[in-house]
Amino acid sequence: MKLPRRSFLFLQGACSPFHQRLAGQLAADGHRVVKVHVNAGDLAYWRRGIGHTYHFRQRLEALPAFLADLWQRHAITDQIVFGDRRPVHRAAIEDAPTMGIRTHVFEEGYFRPFWITLEREGVNGHSLLPRDPAWFQAAAQRIPPLPKPVRFRTPFRERAIHDVLYHLAGLGNPLLYPHYRNHAPVIAPVEYAGYLKRFTQLRFWKPRDAQRIRALAEGKHPYFVLPLQLNSDAQIRDHSPFADMQEVLDYVMGSFAEQAPGDALLCIKNHPLDMGLVDYARIIARLERVYGLEGRTVYLESGDLNKLLKRAAGTITVNSTVGIVSLEHTLPTLALSDPIYNMAGLTFQGSLDEFWQRPPPPSAELFRCFRDTVMHTVQLNGGFYCRPGIDLAVANAVQALEAERSPLERLLSQDSAREPAVKRKPAEVGRALS
Repeated sequence: MKLPRRSFLFLQGACSPFHQRLAGQLAADGHRVVKVHVNAGDLAYWRRGIGHTYHFRQRLEALPAFLADLWQRHAITDQIVFGDRRPVHRAAIEDAPTMGIRTHVFEEGYFRPFWITLEREGVNGHSLLPRDPAWFQAAAQRIPPLPKPVRFRTPFRERAIHDVLYHLAGLGNPLLYPHYRNHAPVIAPVEYAGYLKRFTQLRFWKPRDAQRIRALAEGKHPYFVLPLQLNSDAQIRDHSPFADMQEVLDYVMGSFAEQAPGDALLCIKNHPLDMGLVDYARIIARLERVYGLEGRTVYLESGDLNKLLKRAAGTITVNSTVGIVSLEHTLPTLALSDPIYNMAGLTFQGSLDEFWQRPPPPSAELFRCFRDTVMHTVQLNGGFYCRPGIDLAVANAVQALEAERSPLERLLSQDSAREPAVKRKPAEVGRALS
């Protein structure tokens, strides 16, 4: 009997059929597939008959021994996860190298909307991508021309339906997986109630926000853009020095009040998928009073980001992908954490207080090298939530997973002298909130 070429362990995936489709294709290609269900949503989004399935129903502290047994029993060579900071993934990722097991981490794309991320060992703050501009300039010379992505459309309702079905299945968790605890800080019913309220209000906000963006773009005042991120996002919880976006607002508005030119404005834009559970308009109004910024901030619940950035003086972000969009517009950009694009020549490397005073624009040539290299090494054409996107993602992911080394690992092997990323923490956080 022919032995499987590789043995893949699947842990938690996205709230969609992507993991099931990927596992089915790997099994069809002759690989061994093992799946660990940790909740009822995992179970609902997995087709019976694909590989070996196991149910983890114990407390989280029992997971390392549970996984170690499966690794040995099935001679696991690779494991596949969605996101690297879920509690059920942390032990798996930390312990796998001691067993010679490769971890493949899927995540939303660094470049969107036609891309997903696939990296080995970690993403975002744990990415193996260097923070060295010279490395990207050299790497860009060694990669082939980028093919044009296959475009597809992902209606929001498709993503929403998958999310609802996944969490409806979760009603069975108390019986089937009594010790499971969701990695998200907000339970699904509260989240859905927030979305419902917010989306009913958007039809009133959109005309107002479009007018505010026109006024900024056509006005005489320079303005900086602060895009808000989701408090529940691992980018804030695990990859930043801030506890939540309220701390970010306090830190940025305090610095703006003290150091920005007197005629400058600060435009704060909410995240398009915000649940509406935090009253940012009220928080911003309070901070305006604290810092004497009445009339100098503009708050947007919606609006066209590209139009907003077109005439902006700069962008301040923690580690959002909006930073990449800002760099595409050759806007001065400051990252308050350490995203993959945070490096000299792209982002401003001084302090936030210094950023308000004529920050230099990024190098268009360095950004081209960065974009092309990231696309080639850790981005796959495809999506997680609609059928055309999943079809593309599965086909491209299988090819990447079957390779002995990833494109990034091949490039890194040609350049052993690279510096580790250095985390930066703002000196003052919580001026008015403390």
